[in-house]
Amino acid sequence: MANVNPSDLADTIGHYAVGGKAHVDRAVQAARAALPAWSTGGIQARADALDRIGSEILARKEELGALLAREEGKTRPEAVGEVARAGNIFKFFAGEALRTAGELLPSVRPGIGVEITREPIGVVGLISPWNFPIAIPAWKIAPALAYGNCVVFKPADLVPGSAWALAEIISRAGLPAGVFNLVMGAGREVGQALVDHPGIDAVSFTGSVGVGRQVAAACVARGAKVQLEMGGKNPQVVLDDADLAVAVELCAQSAFYSTGQRCTASSRLIVTEGIYGRFVDALAERTRRIKVGHALAAGVDMGPVVSAAQLEQDQRYIEIGQREGARLVAGGARVNCETEGYYLAPTLFADSTPSMKINREEIFGPVASVVRVKDYDEALAVVNDTEFGLSAGIATTSLKYATHFKRHAQAGMVMVNLPTAGVDYHVPFGGRKGSSYGSREQGRYAAEFYTTVKTAYTLA
Repeated sequence: MANVNPSDLADTIGHYAVGGKAHVDRAVQAARAALPAWSTGGIQARADALDRIGSEILARKEELGALLAREEGKTRPEAVGEVARAGNIFKFFAGEALRTAGELLPSVRPGIGVEITREPIGVVGLISPWNFPIAIPAWKIAPALAYGNCVVFKPADLVPGSAWALAEIISRAGLPAGVFNLVMGAGREVGQALVDHPGIDAVSFTGSVGVGRQVAAACVARGAKVQLEMGGKNPQVVLDDADLAVAVELCAQSAFYSTGQRCTASSRLIVTEGIYGRFVDALAERTRRIKVGHALAAGVDMGPVVSAAQLEQDQRYIEIGQREGARLVAGGARVNCETEGYYLAPTLFADSTPSMKINREEIFGPVASVVRVKDYDEALAVVNDTEFGLSAGIATTSLKYATHFKRHAQAGMVMVNLPTAGVDYHVPFGGRKGSSYGSREQGRYAAEFYTTVKTAYTLA
């Protein structure tokens, strides 16, 4: 399979293997063979391996960041930052491997002790998306290994280079054979085989809502544990009392950086009427100043869309927004650069309504729309009027409204005067409603998915 640079369609990064159902079966068998020793072995070996992986990733962050930017399209600084995050995730879970805690309780029956411990869930299948091709695999792989599980990892088709580089680093970290396995290939074959395989005890999936629901149904049908991170239609509220400069910058960052290809990006900008006109004018001007270009070029703010299919989807939603009556105030067209690529100008609509498709459906590109509301109460109602609930933000100088919003916004993550995109690697990540299913990813909360709880009694 050819891996083509979305910034330069004449640049083929490399050709990568495409696996099938038989490869998944071989990988699962290898993982199951390695599981007994790895799951009951010493925790120091787990910690040392994860620390070595993290150290090498951090040492090579510039090189790996350039590869990531070249195949995914986010700018070099963003890509290097993502690689650094992946390295820090492995190092964090190196420590967590040594900190798995339990409980020692007295029984209500005299002379009996109770131990509550956590054990590995078994062999886990990990399916990751293309938009964060090293960070999301890291926050799945690292906790899986830290808690003593064996892994079969299936990356997204569009970003095989980062997956291969990460797997190559992991292969030299001192893990026993079979503990970590990489199978690349199409989701409809490799991903489906992974989800359906009776040797897979749990599946962690990040991707689209439609596929996620299919994964959940297949796992529940055979009793496998499942964790899903899916879509978002994240709201960003701007109140009349907000600092205009702060609000404009955080909205530009949330909506357009990483080419808007983040599940935590803000595409619904909900603005109260007192600041609405000034905000739209200022954000439109800020949007037009975003420099679009080759992901590896210096001074570029936004790279290309990841693929021809994604570009087509973005353009289709821009047409829908115009047909629905939203006012196009910035962008809306392709951008010509020195190299042929999937370049699209960051696009901003104003005077949109909550019922429009561009405000209901996830676009997953550099397209955002502004909704005018009367006051905070209406803003909160519009925020929660969605099937999604991943991230939500508010720009305000009011402690009253900020406090109320943190409690009443129906989202797994809430930001006050900060972009909706951007979560530290040591805290839980996840949402509500149609955005997530199952326990949280990242941080200490990852133990909820990658372990199972055992209660043991002992007669003194």
